[in-house]
Amino acid sequence: MLIDFFFSLKDAKIPVTIKEFLTLLEAMQQEVIAPSMDDFYYLSRLTLVKDEAHFDKFDRAFAQYFKGINAAFETGTGIPMDWLIKRMERELSAEQKAQLEKFGYDKLMERLNELLKEQKERHEGGSKWIGTGGTSPFGNGGTNPEGIRIGGAGGNRTAVKVWEQRAYKDYDADRELGTRNIKVALRRLRKFARQGAEDEFALDATIRATASNAGYLDIKMQPERKNKIKVLMLLDVGGSMDDHIERTEELFSAAKTEFKNMEFFYFHNCVYDYLWKNNRRRTAERFPTWDILRKYPADTKLIFVGDATMSPYEVLAPGGSVEYNNEEAGAEWLARFCHAFPKFTWLNPEPEGVWQYRQSISVIRQIMNNRMFPLTIDGLERAMRLLSK
Repeated sequence: MLIDFFFSLKDAKIPVTIKEFLTLLEAMQQEVIAPSMDDFYYLSRLTLVKDEAHFDKFDRAFAQYFKGINAAFETGTGIPMDWLIKRMERELSAEQKAQLEKFGYDKLMERLNELLKEQKERHEGGSKWIGTGGTSPFGNGGTNPEGIRIGGAGGNRTAVKVWEQRAYKDYDADRELGTRNIKVALRRLRKFARQGAEDEFALDATIRATASNAGYLDIKMQPERKNKIKVLMLLDVGGSMDDHIERTEELFSAAKTEFKNMEFFYFHNCVYDYLWKNNRRRTAERFPTWDILRKYPADTKLIFVGDATMSPYEVLAPGGSVEYNNEEAGAEWLARFCHAFPKFTWLNPEPEGVWQYRQSISVIRQIMNNRMFPLTIDGLERAMRLLSK
């Protein structure tokens, strides 16, 4: 059975190997998990998948191969499909929903096993049996603060147990990211070096020195390895970027964690003659753009973050800013940044499919030498790969 499972993972383009498969079999032989489908899922993912980027593919392949196997059915009793055909839905008021009882997970599973033995026919619109609609915690299409969804699609998203629910949806390359996913992609842009005081134990050097010293211990120390990449991130804020606040915050949070040598500044729509670091004090604490261009070394990696969606005049014309009368066009400042920092890129949270319909995006892409990438896993990885060259 597991041999076919192994090949189904290969068909899903997951780079599993024979060695990893044998590790899974050995773990099963040693009975390191209980006889549970959930435990087997986590064990097989742990042993077979070595890259978090493939978790979503694994979830889909696992669900497809073991389709229909559910921890809820471990009693061996099946539920006929005609019990789960949705024919009606009850609309409950907020007061009625608040009165529904929460069972708790263990009690839910016990009660489900009891119903599997007792129920003899299809049911809908009720509060007790496995069925559709109503307020029963078992089935689908109904309303309950905690339930087990069986068959059908989710609606109220209150189920506490659902087989085939994918915990890693966002790992698809064309989907938006979460903070953890972004960190995985940003790690492509790392270059470690040992710098600073010698405060870390050097195992290999100690072994060599001890061996050369006729076995007498000779402890060696070394500086800690640190990511020496320097990053300058310029973030568009306000206006149309309000639609992308969540993703931009996730990117910013992940970048702050991954890049210890990172500086950031804000701009609105396009870069002009000043930037700022605190949006509440944007009119009082301004940083001249010329100072920023001169302050940071040329090997700094420059990352623009913005939807590049605005009037083309805001990029191409002096005085085009919507906030004040800028003396020089935004395009001039963008070109200066690209010249000052040869390793640059632009991350755009707008879907790549709409870029061709936004004139300002086309203008900025041209200025950026087409180094604009979508804010997806694939886009981030391509951008980090470009910056790391």
